[in-house]
Amino acid sequence: MLPNAFIGRTSKPTDADLSAALGPSKALWDQLVDDLAKEHGVDVQEWTSYSVKAGWSLRLKHKKRNIVYLGAHQDGFHVAFIFGEKAVRAARQSKLPQRVLKIIAEAPRYPEGTGIRVDVRSPKDLAVVKKLAAIKLEN
Repeated sequence: MLPNAFIGRTSKPTDADLSAALGPSKALWDQLVDDLAKEHGVDVQEWTSYSVKAGWSLRLKHKKRNIVYLGAHQDGFHVAFIFGEKAVRAARQSKLPQRVLKIIAEAPRYPEGTGIRVDVRSPKDLAVVKKLAAIKLEN
């Protein structure tokens, strides 16, 4: 995984900072954020940083529930989910692409759930992320 674009920063990134880091991927980022808000009500946005060494990520929430984290890197971004066991089972039974099912199968298990990370490079990846968000919201 590529390093976070905002490592070393003490303040949250601005929209201009995000555009500079993401480059052409900024359009995909904006579309994902907008689509999740419109289609699933995931409309609470919080920039978070656990340490200067980790950088910043955008946490998207539905009401008070964390749904997905977006992490920017140079010229792209990834999304991260924490799935409980019910959500993992639902994902395995869904019609996700084989590469995503492999990511889920190999994902690290934490006390709070299974950590799933997906790189977003194209509009096709947005469809996968939105499906994962729907699974998270349903379970």
